[in-house]
Amino acid sequence: MDVASYLHRLGRPDLLGAPPTLETLHAVHTAHVERVPYECLEIWLGRPTTVDPLESAGRILRGRGGYCYHLNGALSALLAAMGFEVARHVGGVQNHRSRPGVTGNHLPLTVTLPEGAWLVDVGLGDGPHEPLPLVAGRHRQGPFEYGLRPSEVAPGGWRLDHDPAGAFAGMDFGLEPTDMTAFTDMHRHLSTSPESGFVQAAVVYRRDASGVDCMRGLVLSRIGNASTSTTMERPEDYYAALADVFGLTLDDVPPEARDKLWARLARAHERWLAGG
Repeated sequence: MDVASYLHRLGRPDLLGAPPTLETLHAVHTAHVERVPYECLEIWLGRPTTVDPLESAGRILRGRGGYCYHLNGALSALLAAMGFEVARHVGGVQNHRSRPGVTGNHLPLTVTLPEGAWLVDVGLGDGPHEPLPLVAGRHRQGPFEYGLRPSEVAPGGWRLDHDPAGAFAGMDFGLEPTDMTAFTDMHRHLSTSPESGFVQAAVVYRRDASGVDCMRGLVLSRIGNASTSTTMERPEDYYAALADVFGLTLDDVPPEARDKLWARLARAHERWLAGG
């Protein structure tokens, strides 16, 4: 793990050699969600990925992001290299139309400090901007209020309730530590199945202290002090928004691949408008 390069990617080279304290953890978490976008564009580009944390970290260092297995997987390796006591867990994200369950469609982290245990999760899109203390309670962060309580479906585990305005209903996870092999099959499903939300819609999120930016298909929206929504009508507008809003310059994507991606996005947008 190239800690120095990773921290430079997060805009926090000053944290190199910092002690594994709560202050350092907060700094890394907030920088990660602000600088490394949640995105599934590799799926739409037809470029398979794995859940290997070092592979994910390498892609992040090249200016890209990923979804939970990539973002939290890479972050777990970074935190461990910085001296934190970090554990990976099997979780399950529940959308607004499904029931709670620990399905393995999510990888959350916990970090244990002298002050107690903390939920650390940079892989939820419009999830927490800062770590959450692993005790029952409510937490206001920007436009969202998150709740933590004992899980009803993971004995001994925890439930994160999202704000009603959020993109998902909640997330449950058990406290048993796991390794990345627990997510291999679900990663394959999420990245290839026609039933996967990542296959159905190209999503990009970037969280900050006051809200979240989201590109879903060709629709750019902002939830914060005010809510806005704009449809990208031209490929140059779409790619400019990715670069300006999310920091995704896509330097690793050649022009012909960009053209194919735009064509695929435009077709999906037309189907969405038609109600398909």
